[in-house]
Amino acid sequence: MSDQSRTPDITTLEKGQEIGSREITFSRADLIAYAAASGDHNPIHWNERFAREVGLDGVIAHGMLTMGSAVDLVSGWAGDPGAVVDYQARFTKPVPVPDADSGGPDTPTATLRISGKIGAADVEAGTARVDLSVELLPQDAEGQDAEGQSAKPQKVLAKSQAVVKLV
Repeated sequence: MSDQSRTPDITTLEKGQEIGSREITFSRADLIAYAAASGDHNPIHWNERFAREVGLDGVIAHGMLTMGSAVDLVSGWAGDPGAVVDYQARFTKPVPVPDADSGGPDTPTATLRISGKIGAADVEAGTARVDLSVELLPQDAEGQDAEGQSAKPQKVLAKSQAVVKLV
Protein backbone atom coordinates (compact mmCIF):
# COMPACT_ATOMS: atom_id res chain seq x y z
CA MET A 1 0.00 0.00 0.00
CA SER A 2 1.18 3.49 -0.66
CA ASP A 3 1.94 6.13 1.98
CA GLN A 4 -1.48 7.25 3.21
CA SER A 5 -0.17 10.63 4.40
CA ARG A 6 -0.28 12.05 0.88
CA THR A 7 -2.52 11.82 -2.14
CA PRO A 8 -1.30 9.56 -4.97
CA ASP A 9 0.06 11.45 -7.98
CA ILE A 10 -2.38 11.03 -10.88
CA THR A 11 0.40 11.53 -13.43
CA THR A 12 2.28 8.43 -12.24
CA LEU A 13 -0.67 6.00 -12.26
CA GLU A 14 -0.79 3.26 -14.86
CA LYS A 15 -3.56 0.86 -15.83
CA GLY A 16 -3.07 -2.40 -13.94
CA GLN A 17 -1.00 -0.81 -11.17
CA GLU A 18 -1.87 -2.35 -7.80
CA ILE A 19 -3.02 -0.04 -5.01
CA GLY A 20 -2.90 -2.70 -2.31
CA SER A 21 -4.76 -5.59 -0.78
CA ARG A 22 -6.02 -6.72 2.60
CA GLU A 23 -8.02 -9.40 4.29
CA ILE A 24 -10.92 -8.54 6.56
CA THR A 25 -12.95 -10.80 8.80
CA PHE A 26 -16.55 -10.78 9.92
CA SER A 27 -18.07 -12.33 13.02
CA ARG A 28 -21.68 -12.57 14.15
CA ALA A 29 -20.93 -9.75 16.61
CA ASP A 30 -19.79 -7.58 13.67
CA LEU A 31 -23.17 -8.15 11.99
CA ILE A 32 -25.07 -7.12 15.12
CA ALA A 33 -22.92 -3.99 15.50
CA TYR A 34 -23.46 -3.10 11.83
CA ALA A 35 -27.22 -3.65 12.19
CA ALA A 36 -27.28 -1.23 15.14
CA ALA A 37 -25.25 1.39 13.24
CA SER A 38 -27.13 1.08 9.94
CA GLY A 39 -30.65 0.42 11.18
CA ASP A 40 -30.81 -2.73 9.00
CA HIS A 41 -32.16 -5.29 11.45
CA ASN A 42 -33.28 -7.85 8.85
CA PRO A 43 -33.13 -11.22 10.65
CA ILE A 44 -31.22 -12.87 7.74
CA HIS A 45 -28.20 -11.07 9.22
CA TRP A 46 -28.47 -12.56 12.72
CA ASN A 47 -31.04 -15.39 12.97
CA GLU A 48 -29.96 -18.76 11.57
CA ARG A 49 -33.45 -20.30 11.62
CA PHE A 50 -35.04 -17.36 9.83
CA ALA A 51 -32.27 -17.21 7.21
CA ARG A 52 -32.79 -20.91 6.41
CA GLU A 53 -36.58 -20.50 6.31
CA VAL A 54 -36.24 -17.90 3.55
CA GLY A 55 -33.97 -20.15 1.48
CA LEU A 56 -30.48 -19.08 2.53
CA ASP A 57 -27.84 -21.53 3.76
CA GLY A 58 -27.52 -19.48 6.96
CA VAL A 59 -26.83 -16.00 8.25
CA ILE A 60 -25.25 -13.62 5.71
CA ALA A 61 -23.40 -10.32 6.01
CA HIS A 62 -25.14 -7.10 5.04
CA GLY A 63 -24.44 -6.14 1.42
CA MET A 64 -23.54 -2.58 2.37
CA LEU A 65 -21.12 -3.88 5.03
CA THR A 66 -19.40 -5.90 2.32
CA MET A 67 -19.29 -2.97 -0.11
CA GLY A 68 -18.16 -0.48 2.53
CA SER A 69 -15.40 -2.79 3.72
CA ALA A 70 -14.18 -3.18 0.13
CA VAL A 71 -14.10 0.53 -0.73
CA ASP A 72 -12.21 1.27 2.49
CA LEU A 73 -9.11 -0.02 0.69
CA VAL A 74 -9.55 2.77 -1.87
CA SER A 75 -10.17 5.56 0.65
CA GLY A 76 -7.10 4.50 2.60
CA TRP A 77 -4.98 4.52 -0.56
CA ALA A 78 -6.35 7.92 -1.62
CA GLY A 79 -5.71 9.32 1.86
CA ASP A 80 -9.21 10.81 2.11
CA PRO A 81 -12.59 9.02 2.11
CA GLY A 82 -14.09 12.15 0.52
CA ALA A 83 -11.92 11.58 -2.56
CA VAL A 84 -14.14 8.66 -3.58
CA VAL A 85 -16.68 10.38 -5.85
CA ASP A 86 -18.40 7.28 -7.26
CA TYR A 87 -18.62 3.66 -6.22
CA GLN A 88 -20.61 0.79 -7.59
CA ALA A 89 -20.65 -2.97 -7.45
CA ARG A 90 -22.85 -5.90 -8.36
CA PHE A 91 -23.53 -8.55 -5.73
CA THR A 92 -22.70 -12.00 -7.11
CA LYS A 93 -22.82 -14.15 -3.98
CA PRO A 94 -23.85 -13.58 -0.36
CA VAL A 95 -21.18 -13.63 2.34
CA PRO A 96 -22.11 -16.37 4.82
CA VAL A 97 -21.11 -15.71 8.42
CA PRO A 98 -21.61 -19.01 10.23
CA ASP A 99 -21.86 -19.37 13.97
CA ALA A 100 -18.43 -20.07 15.47
CA ASP A 101 -17.78 -23.69 16.49
CA SER A 102 -16.15 -22.37 19.65
CA GLY A 103 -15.43 -19.04 21.29
CA GLY A 104 -17.73 -16.08 21.58
CA PRO A 105 -19.87 -14.29 19.00
CA ASP A 106 -16.88 -12.04 18.23
CA THR A 107 -14.97 -15.01 16.77
CA PRO A 108 -14.48 -14.31 13.04
CA THR A 109 -15.98 -16.93 10.73
CA ALA A 110 -15.81 -15.22 7.32
CA THR A 111 -12.77 -13.74 5.59
CA LEU A 112 -12.77 -11.49 2.53
CA ARG A 113 -9.68 -10.79 0.42
CA ILE A 114 -9.86 -7.36 -1.20
CA SER A 115 -7.39 -6.09 -3.78
CA GLY A 116 -7.41 -3.06 -6.04
CA LYS A 117 -5.83 -2.09 -9.34
CA ILE A 118 -5.97 1.06 -11.42
CA GLY A 119 -8.53 0.46 -14.17
CA ALA A 120 -8.16 3.87 -15.80
CA ALA A 121 -6.59 7.25 -15.08
CA ASP A 122 -7.80 10.56 -16.51
CA VAL A 123 -5.04 13.09 -15.86
CA GLU A 124 -7.08 15.96 -17.35
CA ALA A 125 -10.06 15.29 -15.04
CA GLY A 126 -7.79 14.36 -12.11
CA THR A 127 -9.62 11.06 -11.57
CA ALA A 128 -8.67 7.43 -11.39
CA ARG A 129 -10.92 4.39 -11.55
CA VAL A 130 -9.94 1.62 -9.16
CA ASP A 131 -11.17 -1.88 -9.96
CA LEU A 132 -11.65 -4.01 -6.87
CA SER A 133 -11.54 -7.77 -6.51
CA VAL A 134 -13.56 -8.99 -3.52
CA GLU A 135 -13.40 -12.69 -2.73
CA LEU A 136 -14.68 -14.89 0.09
CA LEU A 137 -11.88 -17.17 1.28
CA PRO A 138 -12.57 -20.79 2.18
CA GLN A 139 -13.05 -21.22 5.94
CA ASP A 140 -12.21 -24.91 6.22
CA ALA A 141 -8.88 -25.34 8.02
CA GLU A 142 -7.67 -27.79 5.36
CA GLY A 143 -8.84 -25.57 2.47
CA GLN A 144 -11.38 -28.16 1.27
CA ASP A 145 -15.06 -27.96 0.52
CA ALA A 146 -17.72 -30.38 1.83
CA GLU A 147 -16.89 -32.94 -0.89
CA GLY A 148 -13.19 -32.93 0.00
CA GLN A 149 -12.22 -30.95 -3.10
CA SER A 150 -9.76 -28.08 -2.91
CA ALA A 151 -11.90 -25.04 -2.06
CA LYS A 152 -11.33 -21.88 -4.09
CA PRO A 153 -12.02 -18.26 -3.18
CA GLN A 154 -15.44 -17.11 -4.40
CA LYS A 155 -16.07 -13.71 -5.94
CA VAL A 156 -18.78 -11.91 -3.92
CA LEU A 157 -18.78 -8.57 -5.76
CA ALA A 158 -18.45 -8.05 -9.52
CA LYS A 159 -17.78 -4.83 -11.40
CA SER A 160 -16.71 -3.28 -8.12
CA GLN A 161 -15.30 0.07 -9.19
CA ALA A 162 -14.53 3.30 -7.38
CA VAL A 163 -13.74 6.64 -9.01
CA VAL A 164 -11.35 8.79 -7.02
CA LYS A 165 -10.68 12.52 -7.45
CA LEU A 166 -6.96 13.00 -6.86
CA VAL A 167 -6.41 16.71 -7.49
